[in-house]
Amino acid sequence: MQFIRIGNVSSVASHTRYLLTLRSKTRPSDYHSLILFRLSPASSDAPNLYAMESTCPHLGADLSHADVELDPEIEEMTAAVVCPWHRYDFDLRTGESSTGLKACAYPVELRDRDVWLGTPGEGSWEVVEKRPVSEDFAESRHNVTPWTKIEVTNASNSINLGDQSLEDEGPEPRTLMEWACRVLNTPNPERKVALTRRAALAWRTGRITSTGQKKLDQPSPPAVPPRENLVTVEPGKVGKRGKAGSERSRIAILHALANIEQWAIDLAWDIIARFGSVKVAGEPLPPQFFADWVKVAEDEANAFGDVYTDAQIDNILNLLGTYYGSQAVHAGLWDSATRTAHSLCARLCIIHLVHEARGLDVNPVTINKFRAAGDSDSVKVLEVIHWDEVTHVTAGHRWFTWACGLLGEDPVQTFRREVRAHFSGALKGPFNTADRARAGMSPEFYEDLKGEASDTKDKDEHKNPKSNNLSPLEEATTKPGQNVDADGSVQIGYQ
Repeated sequence: MQFIRIGNVSSVASHTRYLLTLRSKTRPSDYHSLILFRLSPASSDAPNLYAMESTCPHLGADLSHADVELDPEIEEMTAAVVCPWHRYDFDLRTGESSTGLKACAYPVELRDRDVWLGTPGEGSWEVVEKRPVSEDFAESRHNVTPWTKIEVTNASNSINLGDQSLEDEGPEPRTLMEWACRVLNTPNPERKVALTRRAALAWRTGRITSTGQKKLDQPSPPAVPPRENLVTVEPGKVGKRGKAGSERSRIAILHALANIEQWAIDLAWDIIARFGSVKVAGEPLPPQFFADWVKVAEDEANAFGDVYTDAQIDNILNLLGTYYGSQAVHAGLWDSATRTAHSLCARLCIIHLVHEARGLDVNPVTINKFRAAGDSDSVKVLEVIHWDEVTHVTAGHRWFTWACGLLGEDPVQTFRREVRAHFSGALKGPFNTADRARAGMSPEFYEDLKGEASDTKDKDEHKNPKSNNLSPLEEATTKPGQNVDADGSVQIGYQ
């Protein structure tokens, strides 16, 4: 077995769990998601480290917030991860379970204060993400905020859902796809953030036990998510924002970013709600697909307004004496979502591998402008957003290449075909080739590429495209309208 360096032992000392995403260098479409567990104190000279696949082999439950139990009566079992859905236990050292199932466990070695991990397959691998897992799993099972007690605040009001009638809200969603639709139909930006965080925690701790893929009566996502108290104009009619040299310019830029984050929250939930029941080459979308997009939604929500820190766009706008909604915004990003509402393949390409990848190019420029202006608070926020964005493009690349692999399609050529069909205009440089490469996108994906779609083309044509105009991959990932397949799709729910 080959090993890959994860980092110095000090880099895994701040938290007890880390989510690791590995990508094969020889097979770029091959990803693996693992969790690194540290059972010893951070000050220990001999850290007790273990690694295991991030999902339960039974039905795919997320193990990032799972309990770890020690059983002194079982000498050969060091510690066991306990699945939050069905309480299946898995030995951290061997992956074996008392149920007879087995999870993939990976050896971890300490070499000269560096942490090395056994790779999941042959060939060379690279670490594309190392993310600490929040410590809320320690309390989440015993201290869950009631559905009716989500508080949201902004510059002009304070809302406690416990003091309001929930008739319009309805009962608490039972499946992840129902949660996605609930967030998408929420017009208040602070409530959208609060619901996103709640849904993400419920998913990881086992309170949501079904994706909803099999259900025939799933609610449909809105054609356009509603917005509260916003003035929306056409993309070309938004005023110039300047170069961040003045406070007015920085406010305009931050307000535009806040608008992007709100749409990005919706886009992450929409890919779950709209495409959750799609099958590729007869294969249902795996649990890791849903886990990845829940994480993306939570990242975008945290960027807009994390309830636990002041490092957020919304708070910085307040500090600058303004608020989200004080300026006109556009919905250009959702226009692209409408154009790709018919196909998972098209959605991944245009939204996540074109628009989000463009963010990798422009974010460093924006950060440097704010740094030059001495705005360190905004720089801190923008740097977090940028590195989150790298992982979001990685998620898009992961699931696009996964679909290509199932259908024997070349990812580069398929991507270029999708861009020509569903994007208008050339992909603009200069390109941040280093961070694009970190996300899995080599230059042959995007160089010398121009979209041929018309800006004036009726977007309704994209909702029910003629099958003879689709590529094999696009046809295989197309879901006409909002109808679930007659067979109810493939069951990976966890009733």
